[in-house]
Amino acid sequence: MAADLSTTFTGVRFANPFLLSSAPPTESESNILRAFEVGWGGVVTKTIGLHPVVNVVGPKTKFLRADADSPRLSMKKRPGAALHSSWNWELISDKTLDWWVPRLGRIKAAFPDRVLVASIMAGSGNDTELRHWQKLAVACQEQGCDALELNLSCPHMDRPDMGSNVGRDKELVSIVTKVVKEIAKIPVWAKLTPSTTDIVVEARGALLGGADAIVSSNTFTSLPLIDPETLEFEVNVDGLVSTGGLGGPAKMSQLTQAFPDKSFSGIGGISTFAHALNYFLLGCGTVQVCTAAMLDAAVGPTVIRELTNGLRQFLDANAAKGWRRVDDFRGTRRDRVVAQSKIRRPGEKDYRGGYEAEGYAQEDIATRTT
Repeated sequence: MAADLSTTFTGVRFANPFLLSSAPPTESESNILRAFEVGWGGVVTKTIGLHPVVNVVGPKTKFLRADADSPRLSMKKRPGAALHSSWNWELISDKTLDWWVPRLGRIKAAFPDRVLVASIMAGSGNDTELRHWQKLAVACQEQGCDALELNLSCPHMDRPDMGSNVGRDKELVSIVTKVVKEIAKIPVWAKLTPSTTDIVVEARGALLGGADAIVSSNTFTSLPLIDPETLEFEVNVDGLVSTGGLGGPAKMSQLTQAFPDKSFSGIGGISTFAHALNYFLLGCGTVQVCTAAMLDAAVGPTVIRELTNGLRQFLDANAAKGWRRVDDFRGTRRDRVVAQSKIRRPGEKDYRGGYEAEGYAQEDIATRTT
């Protein structure tokens, strides 16, 4: 039987399990329409809020690159350098809810078979802010959005009751999720921050609040690099900088092992099917992409083609196992991730102190005396 790229996640059918995440590629109607045209199964909008937002002057996202033959990392473009990660200090959408509402409706009318997820964010310190969450949720679902993604993870919010400041508090995570679920008629996903002691704790709070899925995760709080020649931060405004978010892999196996019967959407470093496959094998039902798409004509036409082709080829190659869709192999490797103490140790006579491994001195050098 032919491979089936479609999947059902939190009750919503996706043509394929690949989504553009809430980020610069999804900040406009034209970008989202282009994303659907080139084949993405879903799009998560740039986060929509009710508070006035003005982004910083100049570049909001830069890419760290690594030299192949040296440990140097820099945002400067140079021959032979490979992408390491992205760094951003981009805030949520600077467009108002009134701006977004008619555009959400037009997007769904143009692509009724594609999944449009509205990312929303408000505060959490009082009843007024909690009502803001509900107002955003109602406005988006009335325009036909298929799901809501709660931004509990933005790493650069000055307010103590927004973004990752909420995402680090299991009680606030649970309260916000519960408030949205009270009025939501569509699935609610909670997007968490990796900048916490134990992300399982906050995930449990979201699930107790009724979340239909956990999205993990946003970027890590970080500073950009300092140029050793100019002694200036590689991203700055008037020489000043604040913390931003560094993109990278998330601790997905920890979450899917803790809640094996729940739904997860994975984010972090995905640009090829091999990357996405790791998330599927660890238990994710969908994956979200940002950096790779930004580097590929903004919305990733080449990236999504390689992802879908890769999934199709993988399913064809494993057809004898009965794998026709993602759900057939999802989570089949998460039981391989165990505590350190469960990893087999060498016998006493075989233990050589680690010197045989790369990075250790040879025995005659390590034991030489003067």
